[in-house]
Amino acid sequence: MSSRFAPRPTRTTVRGGATTLRGAAQRPAATTQRADATTVPRPTPATRRPAATTRHRTWTPPAPLDLALTLGPLRRGPADPTFRATPDGSVWRATRTPEGPATLRVALRAGTAEADAWGQGADWILDQLPRLLGAEDSPADFTARHRLVAHTERRRPGLRLTRTGLVLESLIPSVLEQKVTTDEAYRAWRLLVRAYGEPAPGPTPAQARMHVMPDPATWRHIPSWEWHKAGVDNKRAATILRAVRVADRLEEAAAMAPEAARARLELVPGIGPWTSAETVQRSNGAPDAVTVGDLHLPGIVGYALAGEREADDARMLELLAPYQGQRHRAARLVLLSGHTPPRRKPKMPKTDIGLL
Repeated sequence: MSSRFAPRPTRTTVRGGATTLRGAAQRPAATTQRADATTVPRPTPATRRPAATTRHRTWTPPAPLDLALTLGPLRRGPADPTFRATPDGSVWRATRTPEGPATLRVALRAGTAEADAWGQGADWILDQLPRLLGAEDSPADFTARHRLVAHTERRRPGLRLTRTGLVLESLIPSVLEQKVTTDEAYRAWRLLVRAYGEPAPGPTPAQARMHVMPDPATWRHIPSWEWHKAGVDNKRAATILRAVRVADRLEEAAAMAPEAARARLELVPGIGPWTSAETVQRSNGAPDAVTVGDLHLPGIVGYALAGEREADDARMLELLAPYQGQRHRAARLVLLSGHTPPRRKPKMPKTDIGLL
C-alpha cells in the first residue's frame, strides 16, 4: 500500500520541501537527452489580460527532476500569495526580478520543463529557469552515510537544490520566521505582501490573489502600526528595514560563493547564522549551508541519525560531518524522511502582538 500512495506531507516534510502537485506532471522523469532551451514570444490569447505578453521557454533537465521538491522550499505557507500549485501540476511564482515584477508558470511535460512568464521581468526569470530547477546542483557529489538517508534519497530521486538568484525574497520571510511559530511568520508574510505588494502580472490562477512582494522603497514606508497588526515585533521589523536600505548590496550576494554571501548578509544587524543559512539555501543553492540555531532541527537530525532526541547544534554538526560539503542536502533528506521524535510537550504557543 505504501508503495502506491505517497504519505501526506507533515510539517517536517514540508520544511524539507515536500509540496503536493496533482497530476502526472509532478512525477520526475529520467532522460538522457541533451539539455536544450529556447525562448520565444507567444501571442497572448484573447481570454487573458490584454496587457500581458506571454514569454515561453522549454528546458530539458539532464537528470530526473521532481518539480515539487525542488521548488517547495520557496513556498511560505499554504496561502503564500507569491506561490501556487495548481491541479494541472503547474507551479506559479510571483517574484520581483532586477528588471521588474514577473509571474512564472512552470510544469513538467514528458520530462521537459515548459515555462510561461509575464511582466517586466519575464525574460530575466526565464533566463534563470535552469538554475531555478537545479541545473547548477550536483547531487552526484552526495554519498549517503546512513541507512535512513540512503532510503530517502532513493525515494526522492528528483530532489534538486534550487537557486533563485534573488536574495531579498528569501531573506525577508526568513527574518519574519525568527523565534516565532511558522504559522505566525506565514501570516505576517501573507498580510504584508497582499497589503503592500502589487498584483502579479499575467493570467494567474483564478481566485489565487497572487502578489509580487513590495519593492525596497515600499518596505521602508510601511507604518509601524501595520507591522504590529501583522504580528511583527519591532526587532524583526527593524532588521527588515535595515536590510532593504542596502538592498542592492545584499542582492549582489546571489552571485557570490555561499560563505561569502552569508558573510555579506550577516553584516546587517539582526541577521545571524540561522537567517543567512535559510536565505542562501534558496538564493544561492548552497548545498552545505546547514541551519544552526534552529529550535527543532538538531533534535530531528539527532533522533534520525543516532536516536538522540536532545541533540544540540554541536551534536548535529558532528553527525552531519560525514556529509561535509553537502550537509544541507543531508538535513533536507532527514526532514523528508519524516522520522521525528515523538512529541512530549505542547506546541510552542502562538502570540499575536497585533491584539495587544
